Order: sequence, then structure tokens, then C-alpha cells
Amino acid sequence: MKTEWNDLGVKLSEPILQTLKDLNFIKTTPVQAACIPLLLQKKDVCAEAVTGSGKTLAFIIPILEILLARSTPLKKHDIGALIISPTRELASQIDEVLSKFLEHLPQFTHLQMIGGAHTVVQDIKEFTSKGAHIIITTPGRFMDLLIRQGDKINLAGGLKALEILILDEADRLLDLGFHATLNTILGFLPKQRRTGLFSATQTREVESLARAGLRNPVAVTVKEKNLGGDGSRTPSSLANYYMVCEGNQKLAALISLMKTKAPGKFMVFMSTCAAVEYFSLLLKNFLPSVTVMSIHGKLKTTRFKIFDKFRSLKTTGLLVCTDVMARGIDIADIDWVFQFDAPSCASDFVHRCGRTARIGNHGTALAFLLPNEEPYVHFIDINQKVKLSPMELPDDLPDNLDEIRQMQLNDRSLMDRATRAFVSYIHSYVKHECSVLLRVKDLDFGRLAVGFGLLTLPKMPELKNRKTDFFKPLDIDLNTIAYKEKAREKIRQEKLTIYRETGVWPSSKANSGPMKKNESWSEQRAQKNRKKEKKKLRVEQKKRKRAAVDEDEWNELARDARLLKKLKKRKISEKSFEKQFNKADAAPSETT
Repeated sequence: MKTEWNDLGVKLSEPILQTLKDLNFIKTTPVQAACIPLLLQKKDVCAEAVTGSGKTLAFIIPILEILLARSTPLKKHDIGALIISPTRELASQIDEVLSKFLEHLPQFTHLQMIGGAHTVVQDIKEFTSKGAHIIITTPGRFMDLLIRQGDKINLAGGLKALEILILDEADRLLDLGFHATLNTILGFLPKQRRTGLFSATQTREVESLARAGLRNPVAVTVKEKNLGGDGSRTPSSLANYYMVCEGNQKLAALISLMKTKAPGKFMVFMSTCAAVEYFSLLLKNFLPSVTVMSIHGKLKTTRFKIFDKFRSLKTTGLLVCTDVMARGIDIADIDWVFQFDAPSCASDFVHRCGRTARIGNHGTALAFLLPNEEPYVHFIDINQKVKLSPMELPDDLPDNLDEIRQMQLNDRSLMDRATRAFVSYIHSYVKHECSVLLRVKDLDFGRLAVGFGLLTLPKMPELKNRKTDFFKPLDIDLNTIAYKEKAREKIRQEKLTIYRETGVWPSSKANSGPMKKNESWSEQRAQKNRKKEKKKLRVEQKKRKRAAVDEDEWNELARDARLLKKLKKRKISEKSFEKQFNKADAAPSETT
């Protein structure tokens, strides 16, 4: 039940009430009515509310009221409030809302500290010159700046004035592996502070974080009631459907629905970055009257520009994306959300749906399911309290296979994208959270390959001894398919000549030899990804270790490590090693 802002039980400042009036927020939402008074009464809050319920205002308003109530004004480099979000898009969205309120409160400064277009040097320069009373950031970037040595930035000193910490989409922060990073950041923050955890779903990890970072927290759970009386995790104004179709019918069904439901704004969620890149190109071809854009996690500098362009779009638009756009993102007037693939995490099903039907508006969500995936409907009902109604497959679906294949024959890069998309989809299916129901062995690989428009099947261990009768490969020498880009095709032709002479495909990497005969391309990719993950883990461990010691101790550890490596490389005897090590230990420590 919504209440007036003046009936919250706490008095709000005039500049804040004026901004709410300007933004046409006449009444509170339930999560705002519950959380704002608690935070202003010096309580820590752990809030769970359905997506699109107005959680952003539920912490922005208390932040500003708390800073206004300080007995002494904040200095230039004092950080009074810290807001941590899982993604750059969500951080930018929070910053946009906060900016509206600060138009009437010019005494407060704010700063975004996120990756992508914002460099570390820019963040340091801006904080040093202007300061920031409120910081909106992502965990990785903030920890990097927090433990940074040698640059003239003292975030740790500014955090001594911290009044309130907000973790937005807390479950997503932990899902992305930021648990250790958050613990490091929490170690720099004063214990006498207020903390708010906001999320659409509360997991065990969020509960453990609440116990570690909150002092006597108040749990706030805001749920909507469906007709059966059970607490639903999606808004009551959202219509949820599912459609059962074969792997070769998915794309055609999506195109058919888009044509019948336009005009409007649509979002299509896919399981992998490669699938987003490939299918967005196909959709641009089959839907020429629709503005098709794509976003995935591997886009670094252009991601927010695309997001901002889609939000401001006035014509019919389609955003093809991964789950990087599933949490907290607020785009006005999204009419339909299509889930092209079942999400790897059950909670992401709710977050995907929540991009439509926000703040009381109506919207529709549709999940495309393969015949073997139909039990997933019952699983979502039990696990996420979301009931899905069946929707019939459109009649007379077009057969786009010949046209898709012709597009690949005209451009080798599209053929490469098709193969990568198919391989990445199978890999994501193998790693699916609900692998008991969604089993790889139940997939019809032949129909899936037709759905991806493949020319031939790639060599994958997962395809060994699988029935693929439905798929008919194209009888063509793939080496004859050229790239549209002349420079790229010239390089390929040079390598092709060497390959025909030597039997080994030349690589740009000096230490990379021929492809192993017993190893498929997909397995080599998996090994490469595992190496990247190990390297990332080592970097993270080094950051945490450095954050735990002071500068002098770190320099000493670094010196000892370099000496140890040098001596071991020279294979010095144990006695000589001990003598040299002690000699170095007696000398003054060198700085790094």
C-alpha cells in the first residue's frame, strides 16, 4: 500500500520533497515506506523487494537526509556515503537519479568510480581536484583505488567520515565473485556506520554478509501477492508466459512475434556473449524496420553508450543482451522481455522478467523452452514462486536457413560467429545450475545446429556419438569462403598458402604450435579460459595480500621474493643461499 511522503513518520527536508515533486513521485512504494524511516532511525537494513519496486529511492533519500543532519559539514575529501553496485550500467543509473536530487542540494559533491570509459587516472584526478561526498562505484575499481600506492589519492583517509554504506543488488555482487573484494573494502570502513543491503532475492551468501557487515540489522521483505495467496517474486502487473519450440524454430518464432507485437521496446536475453553478437546481426537482417542493439559483458568502453542510446530511443527498438543487463537496470516502456535461453541461475529468471512492468506499469515476459526443458516451468514455480502460462507457437513459421547460410557464404566472419555462438551455447548448457533437469544428453543437436544456421558441425567432444540426422551440412570447401574485409582476407590467404605447404596453420603467437589432433577447438578454448581464471585469481590474491600489510612491510616482502627467485634461478647451494639471504637481510630494504 502506497503512502504520502509526509506520512512516513520521519520529516523529509524541503529540497528532497521538491525533487520528488519535480520527478512526479507523489507517493511512496512499500519498500520506500519501510526502509527510509529505519535508516533514518539509525538502523541497519537488509531489504528484499521484487524487482522494479523503487529500491533506488529507498536508499538515496536516507543518504541525503543523513548527510544533511551532520553536526559538522563534510570537508572537500570527506566521503560521507558509499554506494557499491555490481555493474557500470546500474552505477550510472544510480548516479543519474542522485544528480536530480543534488540540483537542489549543491553543497554535496558526488563521483562515479567505474571501469569502461572512466580511467583510473581520471578518477584520481577528479577526486583530488573536486573531492566527493558521495561515491557510486563498482567493487573492483574501488578496491583498486583504495589500495593503490604511489598516486596522490587517499580514499582510506576520506572514508573515516563515512556515515552510510549501501550495497545495491547484493546477491549479484556475490554471484560475480566479489566476496573477497567486499571483505577487503569493509576492512577500510569505520564500524560506526549505517549499512543497507538491497536486493530482489536474498541468498545464503547475502545473509552471511549481513551478519558480518551489519550491526543488529532489520530484515525488510516486500512481496506481492498473487491470486493464490503465495508471495510472488515478480510484480503483479507482469504477465509471464513460456513457449515450447524446437531448436530450429526459436529464431523464427522470435522474429514472428517481433513483427506482430511492434511497435514498442523489446529485450532479448541470451546465455552467452558470442550468441548475442551473432544473433543481433541476424535480427538486423530479418527486422530492417527495428533498431537492433546489442550489449554483453565483453564490451568495455562502448557498453554504456549503447545502453544510453537504447534508453533514449523513441522508435521500435530491440536490445539483445546477456545477464549483464538483468539486474536493477531501469529502461522506460519495455513492452516485452524474451528469454531466448533459460538463464544459468534460477534467480536471474526473475531479474530478466523484471526489466518490464516496473513501478506499477504493465509488461509481458516470454521464455522460449526446448521440448526437453518443459519441466523447468515447474522448477521456476517452486524455486522462484513464478507461475508461467503456456503460449502457442505462431503459425506458418518462416524457414530462414537458406538465407542465413547465404549470409555466411558471403562473409566468413559471420560463419566464424555462428560457430562460436553454437559452441558457447553448448558449453553454457553443460555448466547450467539446473543440470538435473536441463541435461546436455537430451538436446537435439541436429535441430539446434539448424537453428544456428551452421554450414557444418564443429568438432566438439559433446557431439561425439550424438544423433544429428536432422542437420544436413553444406557440401562446400569452407576454405573458399572469404572475409568481406580485404585486409583480413589477405592475411588469411597468406596463412592458407603456408598451411597447404606445411600442414600447420600459422599462428600470430610465437610459442603456439600446431593444433593438437586429439584436442577439439572447444577444449582448447576451455583450457585457455581456465588459464585466464587462474591468472585473475593470482592478481586478486596479490591485491588482498598487499591490502593487508603496510607499505614498508610490502616492500620488504617484495625484496625477499625477488631475491629468492634470483637465487633459485642460479641454482645456488643451500648453504650459499642462506649466507646471501642473511647478508641481504642485514642491508637496508630497497623501495619499490
